[in-house]
Amino acid sequence: MGFEQNNIWERYRDQFPVTKNLIHLNHAAVAPLSKPAADAIRWLVNDCEQYGSLNYDVWMKSYDSLRQVTAQLINAQSSEIAIVKNTSEGIATIANGLDWKPGDRIVVFEEEFPSNQYPWQRLQSKGVTLEWLRADGPVEKLEQAAKGARLVAISFVQFLTGFRADLETIGKICQQNGCFFFVDAIQGMGYYPLDVQKCNIHALAADGHKWMLGPEGCGVLYVRADVQDQIEPFEFGWTNVQNYSDYGQRTLTLRSDAGRYEPGTLNTVGIYGLEASIRFLLSIGIESVCEAVLARTKEIHDGVRERGYDILGERTPSNESGIVCFRKPGLDFRMIHKQLKDNGILTAPRAGWVRASPHFYISPADVQKFLSVLP
Repeated sequence: MGFEQNNIWERYRDQFPVTKNLIHLNHAAVAPLSKPAADAIRWLVNDCEQYGSLNYDVWMKSYDSLRQVTAQLINAQSSEIAIVKNTSEGIATIANGLDWKPGDRIVVFEEEFPSNQYPWQRLQSKGVTLEWLRADGPVEKLEQAAKGARLVAISFVQFLTGFRADLETIGKICQQNGCFFFVDAIQGMGYYPLDVQKCNIHALAADGHKWMLGPEGCGVLYVRADVQDQIEPFEFGWTNVQNYSDYGQRTLTLRSDAGRYEPGTLNTVGIYGLEASIRFLLSIGIESVCEAVLARTKEIHDGVRERGYDILGERTPSNESGIVCFRKPGLDFRMIHKQLKDNGILTAPRAGWVRASPHFYISPADVQKFLSVLP
């Protein structure tokens, strides 16, 4: 459809006021709010300030709206979506909700962010064993490890290397071996197409404050309908149960959908922002968003390499993502980050590397400015 959907960054740049102040290449950490998300949050804050809880019934409609747009984003059913505080809570819900037995084995990956390692490691106290692989390792090793394993847990995109997993292939391996397939989707969901049905994913978690361009403290948990009865809520409050709005009833019968994992009052302000942001992304088209993200990331990748920087990992069409990490021999990575920041360009210093992560509204001119500022 033409040069990156007719210069997508030009058409939507005015929806990101952050562009007036700096070049934000840090969406793998905390993203700026888009104007639609900020406007939705402002509306709710103003309504609460001016009218208290008069319009509470209107607020509650946003909960179902968030579940619906999230389901649309990943090809799920809204009844399979729970609203959580963050990715960690979503992962913990699965890790603590399954009925583990001594001798159960989990396949995990060395490069994971701690939130997708610690919950599985704690299960070792119950006699669960962990088998560690590399996310970029041969698929044959995963095929062998999955035999007899209870669960495989991997990130859609690794937070540091930027390696994007082949979820469809992993899902097939899990299906063939009767493994529960869990995905930490926070570094891919929002810009890279994701189909939980096609990938045979049983559960998935992601916070909204990165690539989905929402506020912090509001995330989503997908739990496939046919496995919900296998996962007990590990946090239990008044909204886990059926008919919870009937304050006189005291039944412990769980809700019949993924709402059973929501233990109480939710972050309504965050829900307003995240729902508006996902709806905004869907209106643009995730394929178009993805094309722009990958184009800008490749420009960064190629540009820093031409300037003598080392790149973390090998970027290929089969594993590319919105993340590039780089460093230069003889230069402190923190100094590089600071020089960029002092010139109005935001990246992230991570484990000895500088990480850049542009979203779709970042322009080629922004990338050129970034490259010109590099020491």
